[in-house]
Amino acid sequence: MTQTNSSISKRPYGTTASGQAVEEYTLTNANGVEGKIITFGGIITSLRVPDRKGSMADVVLGFTNLTDYETKSPYFGALIGRYGNRIGKASFMLDGAQYTLALNDGPNSLHGGVKGFDKKVWSAKEGKSDTGIALELSYLSPDGEEGYPGNLSVTVTYTLTNDNAIRIDYSATTDKTTVVNLTNHSYFNLAGNGSGTIYDHIVQIYADRYTPVSGTLIPTGELAPVAGTPFDFRSPKVVNGGIRSGHQQMVYGRGYDHNFVLNRKTDNALEIAARVYDPSSGRAVEVWTTEPAIQFYTSNFVDATLVGSSGGIYRQGDAFCLETQHYPDSPNQPAFPTTTLKPGDTYNTTTVYKFSAD
Repeated sequence: MTQTNSSISKRPYGTTASGQAVEEYTLTNANGVEGKIITFGGIITSLRVPDRKGSMADVVLGFTNLTDYETKSPYFGALIGRYGNRIGKASFMLDGAQYTLALNDGPNSLHGGVKGFDKKVWSAKEGKSDTGIALELSYLSPDGEEGYPGNLSVTVTYTLTNDNAIRIDYSATTDKTTVVNLTNHSYFNLAGNGSGTIYDHIVQIYADRYTPVSGTLIPTGELAPVAGTPFDFRSPKVVNGGIRSGHQQMVYGRGYDHNFVLNRKTDNALEIAARVYDPSSGRAVEVWTTEPAIQFYTSNFVDATLVGSSGGIYRQGDAFCLETQHYPDSPNQPAFPTTTLKPGDTYNTTTVYKFSAD
């Protein structure tokens, strides 16, 4: 592959309905891998990586304009907060006080509420490091926003590295005890955006257990073994086999939409969580994270009403998500790892999506 100098550039992307200007940043690494990120929602709108023949394709789903991201998006490529995934009954207790959140997912609160971090305009700062080109995004979430306590100061840094990885470093501080669970919601198709379903992709998830859910997709509290179930990805497995199993959990989620408990060796270290391979293109992605869990989602609620950046219609199963995280509904489940952040402490997590081809 031809080596080039890494670079970063920006251009106006549009204006939100409320009149805020949005910028688009294009990050290019030394190998010509290119990622585009907009300041609205910190959204990765495009990520072009090579296949086994060196041909580039965009491997994330997205739109071509800001209006669609504001009004239609199922969180394509977005930063998610304050709390990624679901909180049951849209409420939780913290330090003796009850906090009520927006109901935006049936009886639950999903991905930070009606106007979560995916709908905010972030401040941006360009940067470089020894490993690649970086974009630092920051946002101050005021006390009470979407029902959450505390003024939460958040910084997220995207680095496009010269070994063809997107590294995401999350940091947050608060002035009042709160809960935090940040992630990125990119929808991937390693054969290329708009190429059809991902049911023939081969998935490996380094997890012996997962968290079964109720009919409203809230964890029951059980950490169930994956052995003998469609959730056993300890060895590489084609997506299509399990998704058609008829397992009750698959019925609840309309496919995979489940949290896997990672087999971590140490706390807070960057360890491999998952690997996905597309036989048709030879592209693969490894997910490394410091988080204790990962949500595997097969775009089950994408309903053929969205025209994507490929020019075609997106349908159920056209992408997969691997959202690194703490467990869903942790504020209501004391046995789960805590998502509480106190004043004086700093929330720090890292996730890396590393691409290759063979």
